[in-house]
Amino acid sequence: MKKIISWCVGFILTASVAHADMSIELGGGWNGKRVPKGQQCTLFGGNGSTPPMKIVNLPSGTTWVHVEYNDRDYRPLSKNGGHGVIGYPVKGSSADIYSVPGLVGKLPGNAKVISASRTGGKYASDGYLPPCSGGGWNRYSAMVKAISSTGEVLEAQRVKLGRY
Repeated sequence: MKKIISWCVGFILTASVAHADMSIELGGGWNGKRVPKGQQCTLFGGNGSTPPMKIVNLPSGTTWVHVEYNDRDYRPLSKNGGHGVIGYPVKGSSADIYSVPGLVGKLPGNAKVISASRTGGKYASDGYLPPCSGGGWNRYSAMVKAISSTGEVLEAQRVKLGRY
C-alpha cells in the first residue's frame, strides 16, 4: 500500500510540471535536406564545418549541449557520434551553437571535442568529420543532447542535417 501511495504522489508531482520540448533550428545554409556545397570532407573537395544551431526550450539544469554527428547509412558511423561529438557550455533556456571546423581537435571559443570521429586512415579526424560519403546520397543527422552538470542527459533530439 505504501508503494502505491508513493507512486501516486510521484505521478501527481511529475504530471504537474509543464515542460516544452527543446526546439532546434539549423543555420548557415543547412536545411535538413541536402548538405550545403563545400560542407563535405576535404577528401571530396570540401572544407566542412559543423552546422550552426539555435536551440530553445532547453530543460532546466542544462549546463552543456553535446552534439553527436552521424551518417545514418554507414553502419559503423551511424550512431553515438560516429562522425564525432562536440560539446558546448550553455546557460539559460536557449543557446546559439556556433559552427566549428572539421578535422581538428582544438576548437574555437569554449567548444570542445567530447569524442573524435571513429574513423581512421585517410578518413582520420581529431574531432568532427564532415560528410564524407563521396556524394553517395547518405543521410547525415545529429543527436542533440541537453546535459546536466552531473552528466545526466536531460533531453535528446535528433535533427536531420541533409544528404550527401
